[in-house]
Amino acid sequence: MGTIDRIIRLAVAAVIIVLYLTGTVPGVAGIISIVIAIIFTVTSLIGFCPLYTLLKISTCKVK
Repeated sequence: MGTIDRIIRLAVAAVIIVLYLTGTVPGVAGIISIVIAIIFTVTSLIGFCPLYTLLKISTCKVK
């Protein structure tokens, strides 16, 4: 996973969390959004996305 991909994931996760905490995304949609935010955060922190492996996608520049 490339650096830009990791930064974008963290930013999206932060926006989702803010939307949930402000009540913009309530209920079941809010809970699903929080789960997605957690997944984005974890995958960006470890630098690995299992879905990318299944789809054979790489956002990391090959040296």
